Amino acid sequence: MEPRISIITLGVSDLPRAVEFYRDGLGLPLLDENTESIAFFKNRGTWLSLYPRDALAADAGIDTEGSGFSGVTLAHNVRTREEVDALLNVAVNAGATLVKPAEDAFWGGYSGYFADPEGYLWEIAWNPHFWIE
Repeated sequence: MEPRISIITLGVSDLPRAVEFYRDGLGLPLLDENTESIAFFKNRGTWLSLYPRDALAADAGIDTEGSGFSGVTLAHNVRTREEVDALLNVAVNAGATLVKPAEDAFWGGYSGYFADPEGYLWEIAWNPHFWIE
C-alpha cells in the first residue's frame, strides 16, 4: 500500500448544515455546489467529504447507532501560535463548540480542540518542532 490518505469522509446527520459549516464557516473550498447527496472539499493532498451518516453506515455494513468518543480526531496544523487561537475563534463563530481552549502542550507546542456541529473533534495545533505542509 502506498503511504497516502486520499479522502476522509465524515458521516453527518444534517448534510446541509455540515456543508454550510465547512464551506461558509471555515472557508474550505467546495468541489461542486451540488451537495444533495455528498460534498467534497479540496485540501492539500487529501479530500474531505461529507456523506449522510446512515448511508455511510449502510455502505460499510455497520450499525448507525454508534455514540460517544470514536477514538478519532482530525488535526489542522498552523504556522504560528497566534493562528491557533484565531482559527479556534473562526470555528466557534461558525457554529463549532470549543472543547478545549488552546494551551501549551506537553510536547512543546500549543493546541486546542473544537467539535464541529456533528460532534467531530478537530485539534488546531502549532508545533515548533514539526511542520506538516
